[in-house]
Amino acid sequence: MDRLLSRAIEKGALAFGDFTLTSGAHSRYYFDGRLLTLDPEGAHVLAELLLPLTRSFSAQAIGGPTLGADPMVGATIHLSQERGTPLVGFLVRPEAKAHGMQRWVEGPLESGSRVVVVDDVCTTGGSLFRAIEAAERSGCEVAAVVAILDRHEGGSDEVRRRGYEFRSFLEATAEGDVQVSERP
Repeated sequence: MDRLLSRAIEKGALAFGDFTLTSGAHSRYYFDGRLLTLDPEGAHVLAELLLPLTRSFSAQAIGGPTLGADPMVGATIHLSQERGTPLVGFLVRPEAKAHGMQRWVEGPLESGSRVVVVDDVCTTGGSLFRAIEAAERSGCEVAAVVAILDRHEGGSDEVRRRGYEFRSFLEATAEGDVQVSERP
């Protein structure tokens, strides 16, 4: 996980300074997960962390909200196939398609599957909850929820309060620093 943090800094996915967030709040750091997950090494390091974690929850599938989860899912299912332990990937749209099959969930997800829901960052948990609900509407059991970075702004606490296992690889401190999580 140390390599994930250092790669995030190297690629500019994690920057420190004074940033104004969408909410208007100020932060000592800014995290753009896609700069990490769309980097070949960053994606590989992340998949090396996600695959055994997903397997530890006996999950058959990994997925999450599009756009944050897309590269995470792709890298992990690719590595799972290389290792001979294939996982199915799925992506959750922000809203159902207005045409065709009008799906919320894309991918070969089968009802009854145990799944891990992933996203690049957890702040309030809104996009994670939409993905959890979509997976459950598809007849799946959510075994765990995983984010690269937990901002500790209520989302992970709410995920746990609702009865789901939550893990992150990086976490923000009360002082506004980012460190490797104590319990991935």
